[in-house]
Amino acid sequence: MTLSIPDQNKLDAFWSYCVKNQFFNIGYPESADFDYTLLERFMRFSINNCGDWSEYCNYLLNSFEFEKEVMQYFSELFKIPFEQSWGYVTNGGTESNMFGCYLGREIFPDGTLYYSKDTHYSVAKIVKLLRIKSQVVESLPNGEVDYNDLMAKIAKDNEKHPIIFANIGTTVRGAIDDIHIIQQRLKDAGFKREDYYLHADAALSGMILPFVDDPQGFTFADGIDSIGVSGHKMIGSPIPCGIVLAKKKNVDRISVEIDYISAHDKTITGSRNGHTPMMMWEAIKSHSFEDWQRRIARSLQMAQYAVDRLQSAGVNAWRNKNSITVVFPCPSEAVWKKHCLATSGEVAHLIATAHHLDSSKIDALIDDVIADAQTTAA
Repeated sequence: MTLSIPDQNKLDAFWSYCVKNQFFNIGYPESADFDYTLLERFMRFSINNCGDWSEYCNYLLNSFEFEKEVMQYFSELFKIPFEQSWGYVTNGGTESNMFGCYLGREIFPDGTLYYSKDTHYSVAKIVKLLRIKSQVVESLPNGEVDYNDLMAKIAKDNEKHPIIFANIGTTVRGAIDDIHIIQQRLKDAGFKREDYYLHADAALSGMILPFVDDPQGFTFADGIDSIGVSGHKMIGSPIPCGIVLAKKKNVDRISVEIDYISAHDKTITGSRNGHTPMMMWEAIKSHSFEDWQRRIARSLQMAQYAVDRLQSAGVNAWRNKNSITVVFPCPSEAVWKKHCLATSGEVAHLIATAHHLDSSKIDALIDDVIADAQTTAA
């Protein structure tokens, strides 16, 4: 079968559009410097990872062998013995977070989910889908959860089994909720560790903190019960995807037997594409720990460069510790649209992802932001 000439021209035009705009995303945390050419030949196959990669599945065209190695890598990265963990490659951060909230609800069916105002918008959607009780908690100016308000609302609700949604890098300000403070405050309030569930949304920072010298605590060794990280953000992928990892003993509660494929399913979506696990596999196999360190260091340097340039021009720019998200006052609509910035209320941000190998795009943005600020002040 062949396309008509107009349809072929339409595809060619879209190809040119993609080539022109592939590095547009200075306001969004998607790394665009990936190359999965080795995997292109597999796009001709219907690879379906339905079920559990740790078990036999009668649908033979799966990439379970690759997915298992991906999950082993992240269990080591997030400090949990592989045999005590289970997780899978998801369709993205929303599914990863839904999985963590789902586990928390299954363990504590009457528990309340607590999340801050700076939490990703998808969590409000997850609350509706899971029909889980919830409370929105105030945020501190830097985007962290307000620990006092968190404990006050838990006390006011007389909640016996809180489900805590912790942000490890918030969407707008790149803030990291302090896992240790949360747990200490819960302990001081009389909670035992088995009394609550703690999910960590590390969509962006989950592939930053393991590779810096002074990371904030966010792993299973620090006390979490589950974690989600995006594959298309710091790693980079042509298809949005994520990784979710949890304690196996908790995941076993939700396992469902599927007779027609002779397998068990523990996932949210059931059928899953088998291509993104292969992409994540190639990414982790082709990058050493030192490679990731250099990649992250470069992004952090570029973020600090942006802060320094903006501040030197009188623009109130800042970033949180170990964050590649640079926050500054929202410029005019013409500027934020020109540079595809993400905006929220009175602030905007740029994100120094790894494909910004030089400062040209950042400099162009900063020049416009400074000029815009000067025009506004005049």
